[in-house]
Amino acid sequence: MQWLRNILDQIAPLFDKDGKLEKLQPLYEATDTILFSTDEKTHSGPHIRDSIDIKRVMILVVIALIPCYLFGAFNTGYQESLTFGYDISDWKRNFLSGVFKIVPIIAVTFATGAFWEVLFSIVRRHPISEGFLVTCALIPLTLPATIPLWQVAVGTSFGVVIGKEIFGGVGMNIFNPALTTRAFLYFTYPAQISGDKVWALAPDGYSGATALSIPAGQINSDAVSLLNNASSHLNGSTVFDFSWINMLMGWIPGSIGETNKLIILLSALFLIFTGITSWRIMVGSLLGLLSTAYLMNLLSPYSSNTMLTIPPHYHLVMGSFLFGTVFMATEPVTSAHTEFGKWVYGFFIGMLTVIIRSINPAYPEGIMLAILLMNAFAPLIDYFVIKSNVRKRLLRYA
Repeated sequence: MQWLRNILDQIAPLFDKDGKLEKLQPLYEATDTILFSTDEKTHSGPHIRDSIDIKRVMILVVIALIPCYLFGAFNTGYQESLTFGYDISDWKRNFLSGVFKIVPIIAVTFATGAFWEVLFSIVRRHPISEGFLVTCALIPLTLPATIPLWQVAVGTSFGVVIGKEIFGGVGMNIFNPALTTRAFLYFTYPAQISGDKVWALAPDGYSGATALSIPAGQINSDAVSLLNNASSHLNGSTVFDFSWINMLMGWIPGSIGETNKLIILLSALFLIFTGITSWRIMVGSLLGLLSTAYLMNLLSPYSSNTMLTIPPHYHLVMGSFLFGTVFMATEPVTSAHTEFGKWVYGFFIGMLTVIIRSINPAYPEGIMLAILLMNAFAPLIDYFVIKSNVRKRLLRYA
């Protein structure tokens, strides 16, 4: 790589102050620091010696997302084979079919995100933020494989510009940009991102119903029975298996990266082991979801709402809860920063997820709105935690 280092050093003066390409300095800086460790030094204290800069942190997150992409490609082709009656054991065909559907979404997302990131960096004369790498890597995983590419471009533009850049860029935004993109697309183009429109349907009328949509809106029924007998419940119009183990393994309809819970859990362990993410938020979310789901089960005999009968362990493997908890809720800019605040922040995300799923049958998934809502309250949680800590210390040492 020394030859590449020499090339970058030779053209560096062109991007320095008064150089011919001074305005494009953010592009040079981004290329240099992605390929090589930065030599930038802190100009004022405190000083921390560490070989891992923010770009390396972001790249580790992207690495953790790669298994989700690989399985997403397999599952996309597999669901297509189920729907159209192809040979489901042809893994090569399934994988290649999924790749051809996912790669254009990735390309459009990164092209759109990079365009806005570079534009704002040049106009503001700021370095290109490495945060857009993770944002653009997350967005495709929250979308169905059949979403129109123009909607991907529009949604990514909204998430980057409205969700981040208007607040001042990375570190200044109050809402997760990837979730802002998802929310914009969900409420603007719901037919292409939810319900039975998630998967391309075959002429014989196979349904693309998701696991959460099956018990949603049902009256005086048992959610587990409906899921285990989804085919008969939908008059034989679905070929999807919504058993607990199959939802855990991920061979179900859904967004590209959300279905396989085992892969998501392994990615979570990788991020925790490398110190990239907060395990407190994850555990807090799990506690909030499990306790609230158990409470809903206790209340289910007094209500006709079938969603209240979903057991806690089913809530874990249904929808995008684990994906949102691991990759969205723990985003360092928009989450709580105090140690106790992370527990509170995570607990409320899990609690609100179950409440939104159970109380609002028209919107059976709740993790997206739960995280966005708690993004808004994260500073308030930190404020009260810090205020409480100050009060305790005054009582202890005054």
